[in-house]
Amino acid sequence: MIKRNLFLILAFLALLSAIGGAKEPYRMGTTTAGFLEIGVGGAGIAMGDAYVASSMDLSSIYWNPAGLAYVKSNEALFMYQPWVVGVNTMFAGYAMSLPRIGSIGVGIFGMNYGNIDVTTLDYQMGTGEQYTAYDYNFNLTYARSLADWFSFGASAKYVTSKIWHTAANAMAVDLGVMVQTPFFSTTGEYDGGMRIGMSIANYGSKMQYDGFDLLFPEDMSPEEAGNYQNLQAKYKMQDWELPLLFRVGVALTPIKRANQELMIEVDALHPNNMSEFVNVGAEYKFMLPGFGALTLRGGYKGLFMVDNNYGPTFGGGLKVFVSPGRSFNLDYAYRSLGVLGNVHCTSFGVAF
Repeated sequence: MIKRNLFLILAFLALLSAIGGAKEPYRMGTTTAGFLEIGVGGAGIAMGDAYVASSMDLSSIYWNPAGLAYVKSNEALFMYQPWVVGVNTMFAGYAMSLPRIGSIGVGIFGMNYGNIDVTTLDYQMGTGEQYTAYDYNFNLTYARSLADWFSFGASAKYVTSKIWHTAANAMAVDLGVMVQTPFFSTTGEYDGGMRIGMSIANYGSKMQYDGFDLLFPEDMSPEEAGNYQNLQAKYKMQDWELPLLFRVGVALTPIKRANQELMIEVDALHPNNMSEFVNVGAEYKFMLPGFGALTLRGGYKGLFMVDNNYGPTFGGGLKVFVSPGRSFNLDYAYRSLGVLGNVHCTSFGVAF
């Protein structure tokens, strides 16, 4: 067992070394539906998006579907995250645990771009009309623990994007596994030992925009009289891939006591539209007997990334027990987006 765990650690360190020496990418801006790369939940975002091996709640729908297997009751999660330049993102999800079957979760993640003025060459200050644009992702996730130390999960998702009267759709899947080991455990047991998580996200069809906004009148022979002067023509849009993302992470718990716990995680990521990079995060939890738990988090997103626009993250959370099996938690996260400014995220979860 120790030899196998040691091999896994060495393989992970080798991957980090390869990422650190990654060359400049050549596929920047070659995918669509970029909102699929935005994290879900204040906990994971506050840890610098280093959450693939730590997500064991409803937010696992985004980070690693296998983490949903550790949901042992009904859970609901709501998130609101004002993005940049008046754009807003939001998430709502629900999960339930079915004995001897597994855990099932559903979620919807959306990005709304607000109302935008319609302008033309003749009316550059606006025609008086407005249009809207939005992106949505609908998830259905199933996860199950096959053993105390191993779980797997899969998500089917429907992705849709609309700009006024033009829309595009795609289908995709997410796959994930999570392995719990006794390695580095302070007690020698699986609980508190090193945890390894892996996931692949957004593997699916391409998106191609279509709609009557792309129709326009065309005279195929402008110098010839008697032909149809206003034939209906349409711009044919190129199809685009989704942002495919492979994650692998290791989480360690160097401090695990009756009333406090410290967890550290390192994730390596390989996307199809930018350079490889590393996320790091930490979480300190202080248990309040009979009341709940107070959590402090911090991290950094985008280590070794070429032209990195991310940076430090931090936040915290409060969990309150209402009755046995029932609780609610409030999480907050702050992240830096470089020249685009700072973003704040708030999420609220309920277990019942």
